[in-house]
Amino acid sequence: MPIDWKQCADVESKPDVMSGTAVIRGTRIPAQAVIDNADDGYSPERIAMEIYEGLPIEPARRVIEFARKARNASAAL
Repeated sequence: MPIDWKQCADVESKPDVMSGTAVIRGTRIPAQAVIDNADDGYSPERIAMEIYEGLPIEPARRVIEFARKARNASAAL
């Protein structure tokens, strides 16, 4: 089930940014790409420092945590 990013303060979706794709607020980095990298075993620090240079670490951590909680909630249904 897709993640509903509307409740995550660190994610935004604007029609003129990445065609409305959910991105980390203030960037053009897709939230799902951060989650995919975390699913592949990358830490938020490594994602921010090696994969998406310039991505602040704290928002990366919060987005990953939000996705984890959202997945757990949908699995419980």
